[in-house]
Amino acid sequence: MSSSLRRGALAAALALSIAPLAACGAGNDAQTHQVRPDSAATAVGDIQVQNVVILTQKAGSGPATVSARIFNNGAADQTLQSLKIGDTALTANLSGAAGGQNVTVPAHGSVLLGGTGNPAATIPSSNEAFRDGDFQRIVLTFSETGEVALAASVLPATGYYEKYGPSGTPSPTAKPTGTATPTPAATPQNGGTQTPTGTPTGTATATPTASATKKS
Repeated sequence: MSSSLRRGALAAALALSIAPLAACGAGNDAQTHQVRPDSAATAVGDIQVQNVVILTQKAGSGPATVSARIFNNGAADQTLQSLKIGDTALTANLSGAAGGQNVTVPAHGSVLLGGTGNPAATIPSSNEAFRDGDFQRIVLTFSETGEVALAASVLPATGYYEKYGPSGTPSPTAKPTGTATPTPAATPQNGGTQTPTGTPTGTATATPTASATKKS
């Protein structure tokens, strides 16, 4: 076999060995996208919003949440004043990490919506509003930048997104029922008498009475 034929056979063998590796690479990318799908992102002024998704309950009922990473590239803090979803202008209930309704995005910092210990945007009555796989228009309104709009996908809170999804409605605090009944004192048995316990304190002092005066 000539050297040119040997070189051609070697090139063909290398091409065949590389093809499976390329296929594996494509498969890995596909699996990665299945675990963490591409999500919506946009920027307006100093505000940049990334990884926006609407997450529904795994059981298919109850509230939904919006998860997003919000960046503030400006020199002043900004407050997320409202978050509305869809053409019906359904409004999410905002809550800060420390309680209250203020969600502040610090200057040159970021805030994550969703997840334990983070601010939250909860959407009531999600069954009537969303279906998994749909896209919904979201409008976030900030104190300085104003409205930031984008389209977000609706996904179930499973897999990668499970820790950012709805945590359910908190259980109400249990309240005591009825009134406490005092326990009656013990009754002496066998007809005996109950002996008081304890030692009397203080010393009893007799008070003299006045003597009668004899008349003469």
